[in-house]
Amino acid sequence: MRKWAKWLVRVAFAAVFAVNVQCAAQFVLWPGAFSTAYELSGVAGEAAVRGIGIAFLMWNATYPAFIADPERFHALGWVVLVQQAIGLVGETCLLFTLPAGHDLLASSVLRFVVFDGAGLVLMGVAWALALATSRSEGAPSSR
Repeated sequence: MRKWAKWLVRVAFAAVFAVNVQCAAQFVLWPGAFSTAYELSGVAGEAAVRGIGIAFLMWNATYPAFIADPERFHALGWVVLVQQAIGLVGETCLLFTLPAGHDLLASSVLRFVVFDGAGLVLMGVAWALALATSRSEGAPSSR
């Protein structure tokens, strides 16, 4: 993998990682600021939002090793992309199953759909370019 391609992958994946962790930290630390956007309230609403934040942190555990060394942790690149795609598909399905009259909730879910879609494209393009440079250098096709 060419040096510029490795850095492109690192920057793309790190950008998505940083926004994910920032969102997760906010959900964990200040859940009350977000619970009404999900039509939740009280202690139960804050616990639900905090739980989503914790799940986001778990979801992002694969990023740091891959960002540090995309060649060594090649398989994690695929894991991250699959996770992102699952999030995008799941959130899109969630959005389209919401009944009318839940505009604030729908707009909150739509923000995740847009971010996850953009993140998937950003990371996918960077990863595809990096893989293409590896193949053009005569690297094994499995890497």
